[in-house]
Amino acid sequence: MIARIGPALTLLLLVGITAAAAPADNHAAARARMVRDDIAAGGVTDPRVLDSLRTTPRHEFLPAGQRSKAYLDMALPIGAAQTISGPFVVAAMTEQLEPQPADRILEIGTGSGYQAAVLAPLVKTVYSIEIEEELAAKAARTLKRLGYTNVVTKAGDGFQGWPEHAPFDGIIVTCSPEDVPRPLMDQLADGGRMVIPIGERFDQRLVRITRRGDEFVRETLEPTLFVPMTGAAEASRRIQPDGSRPALRNGGFEALIEGTGRPEAWYYGRQCEVVSGGAGQGGRYLRLRNAEPGRPAQIFQGFAIDGTAVEALELHAAIRGSDLLAGRSDEERPCAVLRFLDADRRRSAVAMVGPWMGESEWKRVDERVEVPTWAREASLMVGLAGATGVLDVDEVDVTPIPR
Repeated sequence: MIARIGPALTLLLLVGITAAAAPADNHAAARARMVRDDIAAGGVTDPRVLDSLRTTPRHEFLPAGQRSKAYLDMALPIGAAQTISGPFVVAAMTEQLEPQPADRILEIGTGSGYQAAVLAPLVKTVYSIEIEEELAAKAARTLKRLGYTNVVTKAGDGFQGWPEHAPFDGIIVTCSPEDVPRPLMDQLADGGRMVIPIGERFDQRLVRITRRGDEFVRETLEPTLFVPMTGAAEASRRIQPDGSRPALRNGGFEALIEGTGRPEAWYYGRQCEVVSGGAGQGGRYLRLRNAEPGRPAQIFQGFAIDGTAVEALELHAAIRGSDLLAGRSDEERPCAVLRFLDADRRRSAVAMVGPWMGESEWKRVDERVEVPTWAREASLMVGLAGATGVLDVDEVDVTPIPR
């Protein structure tokens, strides 16, 4: 006798077969944590943007050696002296673009393809240009393999835009020219928005430009740091960095970007604010505060450095601490971190100053850090690095020691 299988049981069997055949998403939990702790907690609120970050497989856009760091909020090298932006930066820029389902978006700087992949489910079509042919080809293969059918890519100089597909409802630029390229402004549709980092190599601001007829309304969003736009943009750059004379700007946190409360020259601040009164020197200082072990409270600044000309840096700062405790491990302690990169952004070295624990009134920090001869750029992070408590910082500076 052959038993009959009812429709309900048949459906259950089919569902079971389908589930068994589908590949397990081993990174879903890591993405969910990233979105919750790094992106939403950092201030991104658009639910469509958060959903896209929650489902986009960032690890697929990274070299094999970097995939273990895919869901940490950090930029990572992808080759050709380029990096994939940190997830928070991608999310924040996407939110500022205000993408709509019917939009046609132009991206300048495909890089790994990750930003285009985040945009793809939010808009009608993404057109993306990458000047490095090897990166352009690799990103195109990755996007095709993952099924992003509404992303169109090409190799070319993004300074010129993509006139045959213009006008665009939105333009997002993931590399930094000194000023906004005129061809991109011309290719922005009336009512369209452009999000772009502009400025000197290590002194950039993220701006949003909205076109209203022949008028372009510019809004400064925050300080930032992106790799330079190469090609025509770099050839026309008027101010070049001098790595033989490294220096920090606005180390006393006195200068603020108008209308934002954010300190000029410092970028990617998390859980920090500029406080007036009671400073080590001057009228303002920076306060970093964290109550949840492992959560970042930090701020960054980048600068040029030439390791063949500079033997060491003396880092100076004034700090004050309150209830400073280690985070989830002894590695998560309040400190300053100098990171050095070579010209191709492939080689790096890190030096820590600190840690600073417990309680203290204002005190001076003066420490020497050796500079690798191959170093061509550096970044300084000051923060709690996952620790808890309150850290006040003022008078941050570096003094170069000639080689």
